[in-house]
Amino acid sequence: MERRGEFDNTILLLAVVLTCLGVVMVYSSSSIMADRRYADGFYFLKRQGVYAILGFALMAAAMHVNYQVLRRLAVPFLFGCVLLLGAVFLPGLGLSAGGASRWIRLAGISIQPSELAKLGLILYMAHSLAKKKGKIKSLTWGFLPYMLVLALLLFFLLLQPDLGAAITLGCVAMVMLFVAGTRLVYFLSAMILTTPFLYFLVMNVDYRRRRIFAFLNPWDDPTNTGFQIIQSWIAFGTGGPFGNGLGEGRQKLFYLPEAHTDFIFSVIGEELGFAGVFVITAMFLLLVLRGIRAAQAAPDDFGKYLAFGISLLIGLEAFVNFAVVMGMLPTKGLALPFLSYGGTSLVTTLLAVGVLLSVSRQAKGDGI
Repeated sequence: MERRGEFDNTILLLAVVLTCLGVVMVYSSSSIMADRRYADGFYFLKRQGVYAILGFALMAAAMHVNYQVLRRLAVPFLFGCVLLLGAVFLPGLGLSAGGASRWIRLAGISIQPSELAKLGLILYMAHSLAKKKGKIKSLTWGFLPYMLVLALLLFFLLLQPDLGAAITLGCVAMVMLFVAGTRLVYFLSAMILTTPFLYFLVMNVDYRRRRIFAFLNPWDDPTNTGFQIIQSWIAFGTGGPFGNGLGEGRQKLFYLPEAHTDFIFSVIGEELGFAGVFVITAMFLLLVLRGIRAAQAAPDDFGKYLAFGISLLIGLEAFVNFAVVMGMLPTKGLALPFLSYGGTSLVTTLLAVGVLLSVSRQAKGDGI
């Protein structure tokens, strides 16, 4: 008999609070820029609000659907993601910006397929890992097939190019395989084989190489390659313990590039201070821990891998964003889940949380 318990209300509350805070901070960080660019200070606020409503609707639908239904969609969904990744290069359908082709436009709506591909890979791997069980230690059946699927996705991502999404997908896949029991020697071999290729991708591309040098010493070029991280440091530094107050930040006034997207956490640091940074970091940590607990309590392997993969993705993206804006990792465009402006990212994240809540509803034992 199907078990129907209570949802993990902590995960639900954290997702709602973070999303609502994100809508507020998107407005705070973008209103002046939106007024100058679009003659409408509410431009990004209105759009992010619509994305949030759509995301909440999908989350509500997903959390009330038995996650086992998703097993039948795992392969078709991944196949659809591959088609969308290829569609970004089609004239008239794909959109380019800043030298990258990462979006498609359907019915007047821009979609970033790489965000869907992250969820697609997790869903596929959860389904496949649960089905293989004892074969996971086999090189032929338990490692190489996933490397081939991953290589196909990375091929399209590197063509766009989107190295950040490619690395994220690679890390998620490897950790899920490790948790499933794949032999350590396979990981070490893969790392040895891919390290020269990764070095080539970074050091032979001018803007990526300059980002590495800027990360090592941003003060060598403070008005160009080091400008973004220096402005981010200034934002955190001027925020102090409790911040300058919501809406009172100065770095967003055309000093801090991408203030409402990749560097929104810097605006939070300036306006809400260390207290705000600490609370948001703690909220992400708690959400990931509750997600892992839901994975441990799931009644079947598919649910365990699915919940763990979603929790891992949210935690990894948050950690990388935190590290980038604080200068602990080289600058790379990667949205902060729930908080950064972006429709596909927010909607996909909330959909994933809905799936995670569905798993938590079926938890074994006394609940979580």
